[in-house]
Amino acid sequence: MEKIYSEQQNACRLAKVCPETVKFLLNYSRSLYITKYDYISFEGNLN
Repeated sequence: MEKIYSEQQNACRLAKVCPETVKFLLNYSRSLYITKYDYISFEGNLN
């Protein structure tokens, strides 16, 4: 088992992301507003 885990661990690589992309995604997630009514959900973007 030890051999299997060490092989899979070497296959993983971290993706490099621009700071602008992270900032955009964080701002979008902060402005996203979801309202649920019964079984329907409404999504809105608060600007």
